[in-house]
Amino acid sequence: MGPKRILVVEDSMDTYELVRFILERNGYETFLAMNGRDGVNAAALQKPDLIIMDMSLPEMDGWTAASMLKKDEQTAAIPLIALTAHALPGDRQRAMDAGCNEYITKPMDLTELTGVVNHWVNKRPVI
Repeated sequence: MGPKRILVVEDSMDTYELVRFILERNGYETFLAMNGRDGVNAAALQKPDLIIMDMSLPEMDGWTAASMLKKDEQTAAIPLIALTAHALPGDRQRAMDAGCNEYITKPMDLTELTGVVNHWVNKRPVI
């Protein structure tokens, strides 16, 4: 079996390149969707092992995309990590209510990101 595959839904190429660099150094394969709509479609088609999603996205915001992914039986079991600059009181709960399994704020702590990814990739149930 090859490396675990992670879908990164992010509209900032700088953020994606940093996340990609860290994840690939840790043995993961990454692929990108640059808006919420493409993220939902990519998840359904590619069935990644994990999704990292920004919440402020064009086309469809991350909260809506997360909710759609968790309501679809084909993608509901895929762990979903919110990676966002939204750090106001209530934002974490809003992300969790939308279906995110974890919530990491930007600027991100790279050790935290790696730890959270490792945890959820290995926890995912077999579908």
